[in-house]
Amino acid sequence: MKFDLKGFIAPGSEEEALVRQLDPSRLPQHVAVIMDGNGRWAEKRKKPRIEGHRAGSKAVQEVVEACARLGIRVLTLYAFSKENWKRPKREVARLWRLLEDYLQKQDKQLIKNKIRLIVIGQREGIPGSVERELERVETLTRAHDGLTVVLALNYSGRSEIVDAIKRILQSPGVNPESLDEAEFARHLDTAGIPDPDLLIRTSGELRISNFLLWQIAYSEIWITPVLWPDFRRREFLRALLDFQKRERRFGAVHARSSENA
Repeated sequence: MKFDLKGFIAPGSEEEALVRQLDPSRLPQHVAVIMDGNGRWAEKRKKPRIEGHRAGSKAVQEVVEACARLGIRVLTLYAFSKENWKRPKREVARLWRLLEDYLQKQDKQLIKNKIRLIVIGQREGIPGSVERELERVETLTRAHDGLTVVLALNYSGRSEIVDAIKRILQSPGVNPESLDEAEFARHLDTAGIPDPDLLIRTSGELRISNFLLWQIAYSEIWITPVLWPDFRRREFLRALLDFQKRERRFGAVHARSSENA
């Protein structure tokens, strides 16, 4: 497999050197990202916090393109948590407006590149105009078979698990005695989507922040001090290289360790 990098990575650049080290057969199938640090990025530059979020949207575009070109199947972005409603109302309103603008401007690129958009989280509470845009773009891209971008909006890992339990209780076809992990997962927002192989968190914070609590049970976690608006191809490629150096045992013992025990 050869990566389609023409016009994306400059020949002779550090990014090209990083790509050359990648093993295409060992890339993560699903990458999830906690995009943190937009506010701090703006504050360091004495700018309004919304400018940090606006700068962060450029990082989103670059990571989406990188995933599409490298052949990664799913990218999940933690865009707005249920806890984010605690922020100043003006900032929250601008965040939703920024998302609406992004969808209106990027829909053609999503269609051109056969990228599918899926939204997870509680749709109730999302502003009406934003919800309509989300539904429009989800419908437009539903049949696409390229990269799937999952936006976690008004999302809480704990709420998702509670909602899954409610769906199970309301489903007459589910027998509690035969309920297993696979059946439970089919009632989550991410039903049909593979669990993340790699979870990236920017800004250096060492916590999960109520994100995909069920799904990241065996995800590899990579944390960088880089603030999200400064996260670019180079940092993403470094995360992928670090992932490939890890030995994923899923709770088992490595064969060599077992032999030497």
